[in-house]
Amino acid sequence: MKKIVIMEGNSEFAKELADSLKGKGYEIGGVTDDGAEGLELVKKYTPDVVIVGLILKGVDGLGVLDKLKEISGKRQALAIGNFCDDAVIAKVFAKGAKYYLMKPVSSEIVCERVKELSGEDKPVQTISVGNGIKERRNTGSIDEKISNIFISIGIPASIKGYGYLREGVKMAVENPSIINNITKELYPKIAERFATTPSKVERAIRHSIEVAFNKGRIDAINSIFGVRVYIGTEKPTNSEFIALLADKLLLDAASGN
Repeated sequence: MKKIVIMEGNSEFAKELADSLKGKGYEIGGVTDDGAEGLELVKKYTPDVVIVGLILKGVDGLGVLDKLKEISGKRQALAIGNFCDDAVIAKVFAKGAKYYLMKPVSSEIVCERVKELSGEDKPVQTISVGNGIKERRNTGSIDEKISNIFISIGIPASIKGYGYLREGVKMAVENPSIINNITKELYPKIAERFATTPSKVERAIRHSIEVAFNKGRIDAINSIFGVRVYIGTEKPTNSEFIALLADKLLLDAASGN
C-alpha cells in the first residue's frame, strides 16, 4: 500500500484530500499544517508521495521542498498553492516538485496526480526511432518537461488554458494523428476530463498562446524549437502550436534528451 503525507494549511481541504486518498486505497502517514512537523512525519513514515501546500506554519512549502532533499529515501513531491507568479512556480519545480497544482483544485485531480507519482499510473509511450527499432519510455517526465517549457515561454499556471494545453500536448505526443482531429477529438477529450465544453477548451488554449506572445516571448519560443519559427506579431493556431510542442518532445525522447 502506497503511503502519503499531507502538509496543507487549509485543514478542511487537507481532510478532504486525506479522505479521498484513503478511499482510493492509500495509507495516510499523517496530515499537518506545520512544515516542521510534516518533515518529521516524512522521516517517520517514509511516504511514497508528499503533498506540500506552499503556505504552512513554521517551515513554509518552499522550505519543506528544500529540506526534503536532506531526508533519506525515495519519494515524489506534489506542491499545491495559490501563487500564479512565474518566478514562484519556477522555484517550486527547481526545488524538486514534480507537479504544481493551482488552487482551487479538486481532490480528484490531486488523487490522479498522486496515482501517477506513486508509479501506479505511468502510461508507456512507444516512440519510433527508425529502422523498425522502437524504444519504450515512461511518459511520467513529460509533464515536467511541458511545465518547464510553459514557464520559459510565459504561460502561467494560473490560467485555465495552461491545464488544457498541457493535456493537448500530452495527447498529441501519445497519438500524433489526433492533431488532425483537433475539433472533433482532442477538444472533446480535454473537455470531458475537465468537465467543461470543447468550445471553452478551444478559447482557453487560444488565450494561453496569446498570453505568451503578448509577453514578447517570441525569442524564448523560437529557442524551444531551435529555429526561428515565428517573427514579429505572427501567432500560431492552436493545432500548429500543439503539434510543434509534441514534435519537440518526441524528438527529444528519441534522442534521449
